[in-house]
Amino acid sequence: MVLRIARAAGVLALAASVAGGLPAGAAAQTGPPAEVPRAEIPRTPTGRPDMNGIWQSLGNHHWDIEAHQARAALDFQPGPIIPVPAKGVVALGALGAVPPGWGAVEGGEIPYLPEALAVRDENREHYLERDPAIKCFLPGVPRAVLEPMPFQIFQSEGHFLIAYEFADAVRDIYLEDPGPSVLDAWMGQSVGRWEGDTFVVEVDAFNGMTWFDRAGNHHSAALTVTERYTLVTPYHIWYEATMEDPNTFTRPWTIRLPLYKQIDPNARLGRFKCIEFVEELMYGDLRKTLVGAEEESGGAR
Repeated sequence: MVLRIARAAGVLALAASVAGGLPAGAAAQTGPPAEVPRAEIPRTPTGRPDMNGIWQSLGNHHWDIEAHQARAALDFQPGPIIPVPAKGVVALGALGAVPPGWGAVEGGEIPYLPEALAVRDENREHYLERDPAIKCFLPGVPRAVLEPMPFQIFQSEGHFLIAYEFADAVRDIYLEDPGPSVLDAWMGQSVGRWEGDTFVVEVDAFNGMTWFDRAGNHHSAALTVTERYTLVTPYHIWYEATMEDPNTFTRPWTIRLPLYKQIDPNARLGRFKCIEFVEELMYGDLRKTLVGAEEESGGAR
């Protein structure tokens, strides 16, 4: 068993290095790797890459953006010998387990400051209480891209808008810098520009309350994200996001992954207004009972 775990750890480490593209400490690069297939791409009347459509990331990055082995659950409680799945997830059985993932972090690991790494570990120990997505808070960036739900890009010469199925989140990306945001927000403030055929988005003004995934990876309100969207074929976008946060990380770091276009001619973006689905979780203890409501109204119906 120990040998099997050691082998798995070695495979995951190698996969993380390959997926990340560079070893830790190496100079970062931007743009799709040479191995990524290229093809003629659709363009707008003015020659820009046409990214209109419904897109989605695949893989298990939403579970944990770092390379990870499969595990029995996201949340555990003490067991007689080893930790066991927590009471809140044990009934889900295999559906509550975490599948393995090769990771999307360039270099393999997020470069946390020691105190921030301790917070990440605490987040993992208290996943059910701390993950903001459980309560349907807006996912933030880049988590909105990594969620296992599609999103739609609406692009014109004067506008670039992204609508996400999860929580009905929307990003209206400014094409001219409006200046500093007056408010911090779950999704931040996004300002985009074209660098050749790559659409670059600078995101700041976060409220510091979102996670990057379900594994407790977090940031502070000082986070800035630089996204790069490169259309490499009519059906694939090469996506990169570089995170900088001096309160949480020792240096900038990047995730890199492909996004896939839905080609079903009947594809539509659904609505997942999940806030109404978590009312019981968040406010169930405040709900009046039928008896209490009748007493307050004097028994009238």
